[in-house]
Amino acid sequence: MHELAVRVDTTSQVPPYAQIRAQLGALILTGRLAEGDRLPTVRQLATDLGLAPGTVARAYRELEAAELIRTRRGAGSRVAAPPSGPASPYASQLATLARDFTSAARALGADTEAILTAVRVALDPGDP
Repeated sequence: MHELAVRVDTTSQVPPYAQIRAQLGALILTGRLAEGDRLPTVRQLATDLGLAPGTVARAYRELEAAELIRTRRGAGSRVAAPPSGPASPYASQLATLARDFTSAARALGADTEAILTAVRVALDPGDP
């Protein structure tokens, strides 16, 4: 297990569990955390971030529901194998990332059009 670059901004309007979920999800989806990589225990990550274990547990549960991690009693939490099957294997992960992004953007005060514009620019930076 290598050092995770997870940070929580306690002054943000985005709940800490959502920040953890979004950051770990991004690390997994970008390949910085690979299949089989072990995540810190709930207790250890909570201690590292200065949060309640329940906060980290909720983030892990949501990552598990999105099929990004798997947790086995006694073996800890590990990055799951990429899902196989339907034409859109990343639909649930994309939905989670979209929820996290829009939640953070709304916390900044962005309206729907500003959020959509930001996504368009991110998809095609050469076309503002």
